[in-house]
Amino acid sequence: MHFRHIDAFRAVMRTRSMTVAANLLHTSQPNISRVISQLQAETGLTLFKRVGLRLEPTPEAVALLREVERAFIGLQTIEEAASTIKTRGAGGLRIAVSPALAVGLMPQAILEFRKAHPHVPVTVYTSDSASVCKWTESSYCDFGLVSYIPDVANVYSHVVHKQHGVCILSTSHRLASKKRVRATDLSGESFISMAKLDFTRQKIDAAFNPDERRLELETPHAATICMMVARGLGVSIVNPLVYQALGLPGLKALPFEPRIDFTCYSVHTNQGLEQALVSEFLVAVKKSLRPS
Repeated sequence: MHFRHIDAFRAVMRTRSMTVAANLLHTSQPNISRVISQLQAETGLTLFKRVGLRLEPTPEAVALLREVERAFIGLQTIEEAASTIKTRGAGGLRIAVSPALAVGLMPQAILEFRKAHPHVPVTVYTSDSASVCKWTESSYCDFGLVSYIPDVANVYSHVVHKQHGVCILSTSHRLASKKRVRATDLSGESFISMAKLDFTRQKIDAAFNPDERRLELETPHAATICMMVARGLGVSIVNPLVYQALGLPGLKALPFEPRIDFTCYSVHTNQGLEQALVSEFLVAVKKSLRPS
């Protein structure tokens, strides 16, 4: 039994006419008649009797139609599921992101993604880069966005964006009128640092030699650093994405020397196939990073 047998049988049952069924299926009446004859031969059932000019279904045909309609409902459900997966993804997107990128990148990227996929569920999980990579490796999340790549097996990465770090200070700071800030300019300044084991902290500390800053405050989150600096608690070096996203009053950002690169990587698992929405979200990420 083939699908063409079922399709023809269903059409004849709906129209009670071989000719009308043929028109409905864009074929010929003799072809429909032949297919129905094949179906009757394969099933051993008499499905129709001719009464005058009309076909009358037998009780066996009515019973068979009930099963056929159940099958077609199942096919319709599959088609609807495929359409939903195409537009909403396999249950939506689960994205793991390091904290600075969660603040500086994700809101605008999601806004851009929503233009093409307004109803796709998106869940954002935030943690340090090592945890993001582990969540991606295990497929707990569909992909990750991190500031550095730790040593985690079964993941690969791509550079999404790279930008020079900026020195942030309050608008009333003695250095606020400068065009750029050098490491030596911050001698004696209260400097607000990332946590000691943070990879970004290590890159920033390496820029100060000799190091004459006053290291009195530290926090693991760049957003917290920006808020502290805006209140005159010190100065710092941060990813410009965070500074721009927060838009805090009383805060100024200046180019910093020596150059410290802040890189955004996308992280993907080697363990399985990625749904198509991942690449579409990354396109949205790159669009959100373009200057307006």
